[in-house]
Amino acid sequence: MYVPFDDMPKDARIWVYQADRPFEEQEKVWIISKLVAFCNQWNTHGAEMPSSFDIRLDQFIILSVDESKLGASGCSIDSSVRIIREIEVKLNLNLLDSGKVAYMDGENVRVAFLPEIKNHVSAGSLKSTSKMFNPSVNKVSDLDEQWLIEANNSWLKKYFAH
Repeated sequence: MYVPFDDMPKDARIWVYQADRPFEEQEKVWIISKLVAFCNQWNTHGAEMPSSFDIRLDQFIILSVDESKLGASGCSIDSSVRIIREIEVKLNLNLLDSGKVAYMDGENVRVAFLPEIKNHVSAGSLKSTSKMFNPSVNKVSDLDEQWLIEANNSWLKKYFAH
């Protein structure tokens, strides 16, 4: 059962998927229609779950489920990964590969795949004070409090040690 994202409780569970490039406007329209339809039928063991999504910075898809009455089962989580994979394949995106880091470079989101991180540091676009997106957030409230953190306060700090 689709619920507007702003109406999701602060303790609702989230999964954040970061794309390796920004979504184009027509891609966002298609993603929104796919995810509204998905949320309207997303269930666990036949019971509807209040669920939602948000697209942030034209590059992040955030899925959310209110588990206060019924937790998401393995099967329901698998179905969410299938819809993300469908989006990934249809739009030629990289959403599911966890081997990448997204960070802010001025007003722009940049993505570094793990083997490229040293190059981003050497080039000066990724600094110890750069705001990076923390992939371990798991509640709606984390988006305000823990999603954007300084690179030096993350596992990336090893790239800035002298």
